[in-house]
Amino acid sequence: MQNDSSSKKVILVTGANGQLGREFQQLEKQFPDYHFLFVAKNELSISDENAVNIFFKDNHIDICINCAAYTAVDKAETEKELATAVNETAVGYLAKACKNYNAPFIHISTDYVFDGKGFNPYTENEQTNPVNFYGQTKLNGEQNAVKENDQSIIIRTAWVYSSFGNNFVKTMMRLMNERASIGVVNDQFGCPTYAADLAEAIMQIITSNKFIAGIYHYSNKGKISWFNFAKEIAEQINSNCVVNGITTAQFPTPAARPSFSVLDTEKISSTFDIAIPEWKDSLQKCLALLKLK
Repeated sequence: MQNDSSSKKVILVTGANGQLGREFQQLEKQFPDYHFLFVAKNELSISDENAVNIFFKDNHIDICINCAAYTAVDKAETEKELATAVNETAVGYLAKACKNYNAPFIHISTDYVFDGKGFNPYTENEQTNPVNFYGQTKLNGEQNAVKENDQSIIIRTAWVYSSFGNNFVKTMMRLMNERASIGVVNDQFGCPTYAADLAEAIMQIITSNKFIAGIYHYSNKGKISWFNFAKEIAEQINSNCVVNGITTAQFPTPAARPSFSVLDTEKISSTFDIAIPEWKDSLQKCLALLKLK
């Protein structure tokens, strides 16, 4: 794991096997001035403070992007200890290590810190009020990051998908291939985020050398329901599967979901001069990659 080039800044990316972590691996070649260190949970236990400190010291970390998260929203209602360790405790350890080594810390959070009772896109200053345990752990993680390192950048995102890993887009494609019709929730609104776009935006922040701490929101442009999302997937892959809208009540889950979690992305866009793509355009890019797999 040693840094192979002392002249390059070392970027630690945790959660290497997740959707966002995999997208950073795709971007690595575009940024030859940086040395990327990708770690999965079996390579570095981020909920072990001593292990984190030793890793930072041994590998001379210059920047840390925390993509690691416990994201099984329903399982979090029962696997509380694990969700807390990854989404709360570990974030504090990473933020503290970054402060000790004067390394910028970028942490990924979620729209689930909101209760979804609003009707206008959420700005970074809106009142948080998670409706499930996962959302609460992510909010606590944000607070730990700021408490341990007030120079942290926290990016809340939503409805993340990618050509990697398990996600809504790939699930819909599979179901549309297997069934004549499917039911998809039509009363939860948000906007998808193509993980590749988010990874590019984060690299734009890093390469701008304009590290302005704070909370930011990032998702693709637009406001849709899961039903709208599924309909567009069906259209773009020319599926004959009939997509029917259903209510949240018709599709009960162990964890409650916010019914409205559209994020206002103006702050990140204006602060770092980031152009954010429309959700349909990004979906098209992802589906084109999936066709090649």
